[in-house]
Amino acid sequence: MAVRFGVLGAIVVWRDGVPVDVGHARQRWVLGALLADAEGVVPADVLVDRVWGADAPDRGRQALYGYVSRLRQVLSGVGADIVRDQGGYRLEVPAGLVDVHRFRDLADQARVVGDDEQAASLWEEALGLWRGEAYAGVDTPWFNAQRDFLERERLAAQLDLADIRLRLGQHDRVLAELFARAEAHPLDERMAGQLMLALYRGGRSADALTRYQEIRRRLGEELGTDPGAALRQLHQQVLTADPALTTADPKSETGAGPESAAVPRQLPAPPSFFVGRDRELARLDRLLESQAERGGTVVISAIGGTGGIGKTWLALCWAHQQQERFPDGQLFADLRGFSPSEEPVPPEAALRMFLGALGTAPAQIPAHLDAQAALYRTLIADRRLLIILDNARDTAQVLPLLPGSPNCTVLVTSRHQLGGLITAHGGTPLTLNVLTDTEADELLTRHLGPHRIASEPEAARTLLKHCAGLPLAISILAARATMNPALTLAALAAELQETTPRLDVLDAGETTANLRAVFAASYRALAPQTADVFRQLALAPGPDISLPAAASLTALPLPRLRTHVRELQAAHLLQEHTPGCYTFHDLLRAYATELADTFDTDRERSATLGRILDHYVHTAYAADRLLLPHRDPISLTPAADGVSPEQLTTHRQALEWFTRERACLTAAVEHAALAGSDVHAWQLAWTIITFLSRGGLWHDVETVERTALAAAVRLGDHSAQAECHRELAYAFALTGRGPEAGRALLQALELSTELNDVLGQAHTHIALGWLHEYQGDQQTAFRHDLTALELFTSLGHRPGRARALNAVGWDHIQLGHHQQAISHCREALALQQQLQDERGQAGTWDTLGNAYQQINDYPNAIDCYQHSLELNQTLGHRYNEAETLVHLGETHRATGALNAAQDAWQRAIDILTDAGHHEAELDRIRSMLQNLSGALA
Repeated sequence: MAVRFGVLGAIVVWRDGVPVDVGHARQRWVLGALLADAEGVVPADVLVDRVWGADAPDRGRQALYGYVSRLRQVLSGVGADIVRDQGGYRLEVPAGLVDVHRFRDLADQARVVGDDEQAASLWEEALGLWRGEAYAGVDTPWFNAQRDFLERERLAAQLDLADIRLRLGQHDRVLAELFARAEAHPLDERMAGQLMLALYRGGRSADALTRYQEIRRRLGEELGTDPGAALRQLHQQVLTADPALTTADPKSETGAGPESAAVPRQLPAPPSFFVGRDRELARLDRLLESQAERGGTVVISAIGGTGGIGKTWLALCWAHQQQERFPDGQLFADLRGFSPSEEPVPPEAALRMFLGALGTAPAQIPAHLDAQAALYRTLIADRRLLIILDNARDTAQVLPLLPGSPNCTVLVTSRHQLGGLITAHGGTPLTLNVLTDTEADELLTRHLGPHRIASEPEAARTLLKHCAGLPLAISILAARATMNPALTLAALAAELQETTPRLDVLDAGETTANLRAVFAASYRALAPQTADVFRQLALAPGPDISLPAAASLTALPLPRLRTHVRELQAAHLLQEHTPGCYTFHDLLRAYATELADTFDTDRERSATLGRILDHYVHTAYAADRLLLPHRDPISLTPAADGVSPEQLTTHRQALEWFTRERACLTAAVEHAALAGSDVHAWQLAWTIITFLSRGGLWHDVETVERTALAAAVRLGDHSAQAECHRELAYAFALTGRGPEAGRALLQALELSTELNDVLGQAHTHIALGWLHEYQGDQQTAFRHDLTALELFTSLGHRPGRARALNAVGWDHIQLGHHQQAISHCREALALQQQLQDERGQAGTWDTLGNAYQQINDYPNAIDCYQHSLELNQTLGHRYNEAETLVHLGETHRATGALNAAQDAWQRAIDILTDAGHHEAELDRIRSMLQNLSGALA
């Protein structure tokens, strides 16, 4: 009894060639959904979604059980079964009996078979399985998506078969279908090219040229673009009756004249799962066009990048797209420059292989390298060849393999940048980066199929996150999931998250599918001290590291460090993502960290981490003194030997440094705490808090201060704890958590009182005054501010006294004592101007403006607000800038300048939204803006 199953048309089962009745429509749909994963498990929920989509009934699983039960009865008559397995169903049918799987198997065979006649036969058998559109008559989102996907596979097969027919000289046989296909896809350049070639070979050159003009016009009108390089080249060949467009007589016994030379076709099969790289492919196309225009050999040396980035895949994909441009053949050599298990191929060995492919008998190949290279250049002098030199170690390995002919194109892939080829031989670098999120998702989907991704979307996202866009890592995980169907994506993701080191998971059992082995090949090529730097850089906290910070980390002088960094860049083990700032790919960092744990002692790693933390603490402390010179200082321990803090001298330099290093600094606080360096943790938090607060970066403030507080508690440092509580209070209050802010300040006050720290008490009282005023309790705020003023005055602390005078002035405004407010603010402002305290002046100008605003002295109010705004913008104090903009907008509204008020409030909303300010304050400003918009309308 012969049984077959079909979905490439209506869903059907045949027994001995006769269709079997499998029940009504929905039951057939269940069968079709199972056939898509023949021999694989389909979860019940996934089946329900495939069969019903969004229209699934409330008791969808119950309905599914009924259909599956009835299908079992039908299938038992043809020797098949549906079994319950792991919360889903498995159709026990060999994949080869299902037409869609048979189609894909035949397609895979056709792509790799070396003989065109055999390939054509395989493609015809594959396409003969189609009876119409796939899953005909079924209309759910999943089936519709499968139908579209399969239709694209069918079209690709038709195009591949057409290419073969054209190579075999069978243009008359395919002309009618090429006409129909080109009409159905009027913007497809590959189809247009096939039709043009068939017309030309059939003696219809004029029709071929007309076809070109038609697609050229359509592309211009509908897409605003011109035909691609391949189609333009074909057009030129038709115009000039290029002999390369003719084919041998397929009926001839030899297929070639007696003088024909060997035509090598050495390209490996194109990558099955290639995705993305559109920009790089387009650039290679442009380089080929420029070669055609000017003549000369093109050496594209830097299809370069780290191991596993996809250099070979890009070269092969482009090479297969451009085969027709190289009628005299393609040469390919894996030079094994960074092979995990083999030595690099000597140039003479590669030359012998090339000479043999070009028809040279082994006995005629010279013994010496120079003579081999000379013969090689002679044989290819007049040929249009594509030569791919894959995985080159260095320029010396490549040079003997370069042709002298201006007709040849050479692609070199390497993990090194091969500067010699670029500078001395006109090479063009093309460095690959990781895949985008979309491309990475597409690559994993191509490996595993959309159904498997859809069944475990969260696990798939976790896998992609850990792969960080590295194609080899994605392919290795996909291989593990494919080789072991019982291994769910969730289990693989859990293993990746739990395994230390995680490179253990990225191993598919062979050296070429083992990410650690791939990276090791690059690492072994480094000079010893450069290898030391590679391991040390992995210990740096944060996403990247600047060159000065790396100098402290490694304790190396900058000139020597630059040499090692350049070597790491040349080996694509380190990236300069912005000028002077370097980063690793996530998986390379994991590998380097693993090496550091293996080869460096605990003491060496601790010293390395201590140096980078010293660098950040001492540089950030100096930068903070530039931002807020009147802040009460702390005492730092001296920096370790080899540490060179950066020399910052201006407020602007400090602000720029903090902005550039923010992510590293916040990461360093956490890193220090985890490493047990608690002094570094709380001191580093202290040094960066001014910058974070001025930027309104309250999430960062809370994160670093919580870490710093825990470190201070472990140290038993009550003064540092009080400081942390005060800073946390501002973050709590400005993100809408007033009670938490109050508790934090009371803890700070208690700690300062226990220590008899009068200055700490004064700072805490002024913070309590701000908090109570912010919450609308003006009398309590007034009492705390008066206490702070008294304490600062008793200590002779002039910056603190000025700040408290400003706070008391604000309280007087809220209590209706406007002249007293102006008096206090004028006194505070005079003191701050003596001290050159710009931050204090910015706050006092705002308060003074508010006092004038309340007595309707709007010109003076606006003038004060403008002073405050200018200072806050210079200082980078975003929250205070927004606060002053709100006050300025209120004043403009009072004077009737409604457009100016609208502009000020909108700017304030933008600043507070960026800072993640709590919604109550934002809603208040939005409400004012909305009312104003009504008045403007």
